[in-house]
Formats: sequence, structure tokens, C-alpha cells
Amino acid sequence: MDGRGRCMDNIFTERLWRTVKYEEVYLKSYRTIEEARVNLSAYFAFYNNQRRHQSLDYRTPHKVYYGNKKSAVADTTLIPMTLSNLSTMVV
Repeated sequence: MDGRGRCMDNIFTERLWRTVKYEEVYLKSYRTIEEARVNLSAYFAFYNNQRRHQSLDYRTPHKVYYGNKKSAVADTTLIPMTLSNLSTMVV
């Protein structure tokens, strides 16, 4: 995103948030900000590590970015997202 073709840069963000709204937010009724934060964190872990994307040839973003090499980023899909362990996670 270098400033040129800014309308084209925005489409990726718009598509991401449309997906988040339709697959997560509209399906749940969050009662608190903390509950929304926990659920959205879990959804983004799923989105990046497990959800296959048609535009990425049905691979996950994590697989496309890191390939088969070990990533330095912890695999957050293995951590159960609860209110009690949210405070221990680095945000």
C-alpha cells in the first residue's frame, strides 16, 4: 500500500471486514467488549491458520506466507481462547 491506486488497496480491507462480519459478528451477540475481543481473537486465529481461501488456491494465509518452514509466530489455534487466559496473552 504505497498510496498509488488507493481505491484498490482498500478493497482487501473491505473484503476482510465483510467476511468477519458475516462469519462471526452477525452470528453472535456479544454482551461485553471483553467477550467480543476474545471471540474475535479466536476468529482471526481460525481465519489465518485453518480457514482455506479460494483466492489462495484453497490454502490458508499462514501456509502461503510461511510455507513449510517453521514460523516464529506461536500457533494460536492450539490455545483455547477463554476469558481467564486472555490476560496472559500478549496483544
